[in-house]
Amino acid sequence: MRSYLRLASLNMSKRSLDTKTSSPAKKASIAPNYWLMKSEVDVLSIHDLQKKPNMTDEWDGVRNYQARNFLKSMKIGDKAFFYHSNVKKSTGIVGIVTITSEHYPDTTYKPGEGTREPKEPWVSVDVTLNEIFKHPILLDDLKKHTELNNMALFKQSRLSVQPVTSEEYDFILGLRQ
Repeated sequence: MRSYLRLASLNMSKRSLDTKTSSPAKKASIAPNYWLMKSEVDVLSIHDLQKKPNMTDEWDGVRNYQARNFLKSMKIGDKAFFYHSNVKKSTGIVGIVTITSEHYPDTTYKPGEGTREPKEPWVSVDVTLNEIFKHPILLDDLKKHTELNNMALFKQSRLSVQPVTSEEYDFILGLRQ
């Protein structure tokens, strides 16, 4: 995915670990984490991902510090909702991907591309398609459920890589048709 995603920041939920202070034993006991990852359809759609070799692609182009930290927090096996953004009348969750690599340097970054150089390198992760929903779960439908009122999706709508609690994840899975 070659993109310049628009991102905002968000505090991670309690279930997400700080990788600098957590022991490997603690990390292994908490699995998986859940995420929501947004992509514009003209950059990478879920159907584009389906056509990739092994239905896997690099999730790159993230140029926000908080989103980079979320990518760095991802573990192999974590699940993420694939969200099509900026699509008139059909913006929403369209499927599920699995994180299939640890983070690594984002090779799409060109020095001088932003207003200032990052202190740490931008990163990417690989994602593999698990499922395409028969019908997208539209943003307007998600907003109707009070169980989801605290989602990052509604608190900071421009955030393109964001954590999802296990309760939110399970609730949204129940909305699939």
